[in-house]
Amino acid sequence: MYTAFGLLLAAIAAEVAATSALSRADGFRNPLWSGLVVFGYAISIWLLAIVVKWLPVSTAYAVWSGLGTAAVAVIGALWLGESWDPIKIGALGLIVAGVVLLNLQGAH
Repeated sequence: MYTAFGLLLAAIAAEVAATSALSRADGFRNPLWSGLVVFGYAISIWLLAIVVKWLPVSTAYAVWSGLGTAAVAVIGALWLGESWDPIKIGALGLIVAGVVLLNLQGAH
């Protein structure tokens, strides 16, 4: 089970890195950054496919997409110059709370 969560965190990291690189890919006109985006998404999906051997796909996908979304929002605000306001902070809190609740439900 710990292996599954480790692989899930690696899948999230790869997806977050790929998503964060999207703006530098310049609409897939920059080959280096475009390659990084495609490679990151491919690794992320491959790892997610392995994770669902141990975790229900609904839980794995919810954690992957929820934490990935939250991480990209934080990276966008801290390093990509995107806006940060109380509504965005509250929405991110709801995402994280939803992921936690799904995991607690899956533990029963």
